[in-house]
Amino acid sequence: MSYLNFDKKLLVNLDRSLGKEMIRTNRSGAYNSTTLVDCNTRKYHGQLVLPLPEIGPDNYVLLSSFDETVIQHGAEFNLGLHKYGENNFSPNGHKYIREFNCEVISKTVYRVGGVILQKERMLVSFEPRVLIRYTLLEAHSATTLRFRPFLAFRSVNELTQENPRANADMMEEENGGSCQMYPEFPRLYMQFSKKCTYVHNPLWYKGIEYQKEQERGFAYKEDNLVPGYFELPMKKGESVIFSAGISAANVRTLKPIWEKEMKRRIARTDMFETLKNSAAQFYKRVGERCYLLAGYPWFNTPDARTEFFSVAGCTLGINRPEYWEAIMDKTAVPDMKDFLEGKQVETQGLDEPDAMLWFIRAIQDFAAYNSLAEAAKKYGEVVMEVIDYIRKNKHPRLFLHPNNLVWVDGTQRPATWMAAVENGRPITPRTGYVVEQNALWYNALMFAASLLREMGKETQADLMEYQADLTKTSFVQTFWNGIYLDDYVVDSYHDKEVRPNMIWAASLPYSPLDRKQQKSVVDMCTKELLTPRGLRTLSPKSGGYRPVYIGGQLERDRNFHNGPVWPSTIAAYSEAYMRVYKMSGLAFMERALLGFEQEMSELCIGTINELYDGNPPYKGHGGMSYAPSVSAVISMCNKVRKMAEEEKQKEQE
Repeated sequence: MSYLNFDKKLLVNLDRSLGKEMIRTNRSGAYNSTTLVDCNTRKYHGQLVLPLPEIGPDNYVLLSSFDETVIQHGAEFNLGLHKYGENNFSPNGHKYIREFNCEVISKTVYRVGGVILQKERMLVSFEPRVLIRYTLLEAHSATTLRFRPFLAFRSVNELTQENPRANADMMEEENGGSCQMYPEFPRLYMQFSKKCTYVHNPLWYKGIEYQKEQERGFAYKEDNLVPGYFELPMKKGESVIFSAGISAANVRTLKPIWEKEMKRRIARTDMFETLKNSAAQFYKRVGERCYLLAGYPWFNTPDARTEFFSVAGCTLGINRPEYWEAIMDKTAVPDMKDFLEGKQVETQGLDEPDAMLWFIRAIQDFAAYNSLAEAAKKYGEVVMEVIDYIRKNKHPRLFLHPNNLVWVDGTQRPATWMAAVENGRPITPRTGYVVEQNALWYNALMFAASLLREMGKETQADLMEYQADLTKTSFVQTFWNGIYLDDYVVDSYHDKEVRPNMIWAASLPYSPLDRKQQKSVVDMCTKELLTPRGLRTLSPKSGGYRPVYIGGQLERDRNFHNGPVWPSTIAAYSEAYMRVYKMSGLAFMERALLGFEQEMSELCIGTINELYDGNPPYKGHGGMSYAPSVSAVISMCNKVRKMAEEEKQKEQE
């Protein structure tokens, strides 16, 4: 039995199986995603979804679905599944599924009478190509497979309707064909590893419904074009590989490519190995540059804040330093230096007030993974440039005040990660002195001082520590209310809403709080914010508590940071908790991990969602796979593992 295995009982129950999704990526922006029963429930789902920068900034769905039909003795058994109006599902292929597992790659086993058919799929690394391997495990008589491609050729943010512009023509290719619904799109090549027959019979399948979009209050009905179908005979024990991509495949190399790609895959044998696999899917290589995407399915461009927040956990945390180097050394650091010089950069969001602070925090994680000496050698100069940039008030949105605290204007434009807007204005207008930004600023100053000492610049280090001491004093005077930390302070107003942002002040390597204050913050977060999925964004005691992320876009935006749980907070919480309670907190943190263990087989299997409802049963929402969530849980796993090893070593001594 594999770690991620689902049996017939669950799969045939659409109330349960349609809520479970899977996603695979190729580390250059393309992905394959649907539900476990191959019924698309989002407009973002598709067998081949990829970026097409020559058309626009979105991802684009080319091959929406690929329906299989088993034919024996003239009888046809369609394995596809689509939702139509009035809750009508057709052709109900899920009733033939006997098993789905995703230990290495996604694998579905169908049983149709005496036929047992296995379907496995993967994306080719760094190439926009999906491969699906069909293996006829059992058959007592002659068997033919028929395949119908459902074409969309659209942005993930749009829906296709029957129209006269669509070109249904299929051009013959080796062992298959290619089509191009619209001239602005590339051709889609669909080929098999053995000869097949193509029958041209263009039809529009109308009114396919995506229930996730319906739940979110968006348009949810689409028409897909099926230009015809492919057929090929199969024998017992035979495997056939199908390829779909925007360039022609050499059909003789499909099997070697499959075998090569299988060697790259990480087996999901436990929670941590599963998260390692999930973390690697956020890598996006574009030429010589490499980014860490915020997540899937709708985060298709890099964002500085989420990248710097997540990069250490998603690279160093899974022992992939080569990707740290590709993302940070070859892309982020050059972009940061260009930004400091006022040049245009590709990484978006570098002008966000806290992006530079998270950049320094990421380098601090590098120092912990390697050494302070290595961090000083590689990044000492750029860290000092960032600090100097902020100290001299060159930042367009982050201002250093005489009290040595940083100040932002969050009234007209969001200035923090709580960035939901209504009519262009922040719904949670955190402004003035913001608690986590100033905790990060103090931490950055202290870390910079340690780098300076490592670089032999003692006088500069002393001056940096002196400024940090002034910041620490101002921080406590400004935010500490005797029990916990105010969320933000502007003029004479102190926002006393209990939010998770204060946890970073207690968790950072250099905390501006003393141990008693750290404990008080941790205890407040534990009492009012902690759930099995992370910390709530607002205490249930608040009059503004809106825990359920449901409804139309505006309602969900209003709720976004006012109650739902964000797993991205759990790493900071676990770090602070273990700092305060040390070994006595180990068992508590091990139990806390069980909440995320459960998530491995829920919603988007093998990964962590963007956010969850603030009340039980803590249903997941937002991005189906979110880098800050995955990174935070990886960091928590590593922290708990390290503490457990230390505890075991002490017992042996």
